[in-house]
Amino acid sequence: MICHERGYSLRWATRALGLLSALLLGLIPWSGTASAHGSVIDPASRNYGCWLRWGSDHLNPEMAQKDPMCWQAWQANPNAMWNWNGLYRNGSAGNFPATVPDGQLCSGGHTEGGRYDSLDTPGAWKTTNISRNFTVKLYDQASHGADYFKVYVTRQGYDPTTQPLKWSDLQLVTTTGKYAPSQNYSIDVSTSGYTGRHVVYTIWQASHMDQTYFLCSDVNFS
Repeated sequence: MICHERGYSLRWATRALGLLSALLLGLIPWSGTASAHGSVIDPASRNYGCWLRWGSDHLNPEMAQKDPMCWQAWQANPNAMWNWNGLYRNGSAGNFPATVPDGQLCSGGHTEGGRYDSLDTPGAWKTTNISRNFTVKLYDQASHGADYFKVYVTRQGYDPTTQPLKWSDLQLVTTTGKYAPSQNYSIDVSTSGYTGRHVVYTIWQASHMDQTYFLCSDVNFS
């Protein structure tokens, strides 16, 4: 009985520490210009999904088994999740392959001093089930607007669990026009021929300056 009570107390102490850490970090202002931007929230980008599922319990060791890709991301750099809305680069001038090398697409080319590097790690990231026709929903906290969005889907046969993402793995499925400043955008996407696990890659060219967001969302076409 004593051992059982000690184990129970230890589990609760671990959870309490995680919640306290999350609350304390939440009180710290986000640094630099990453304080008010946005990301794809459905299908959730990798770091937004990790923040959504574990932001209030990010020290819980159960994450290592239940959500191992998020676990490695939290371990590598918790700020990549706290700043889920700050994954962007300035000054790409539309030449994205020159700015973001192969294997670094999900981190935006090791943007923000490598903060988001863990998002490039191949593995069994949690997926969102989608159909051949789906909608990308993006939250723009600062209401930047968009010159355009480009939405890609990885080619059939690409395996995101073992292969780093390259530009040649992507197939462009939707390009939009301008969006007026708002906090919520929806991009309707129609596809065919995709089955199983894929990455939906969204490029958001903000309107307020030459600022580009590079966002990986893991999906399962069902």
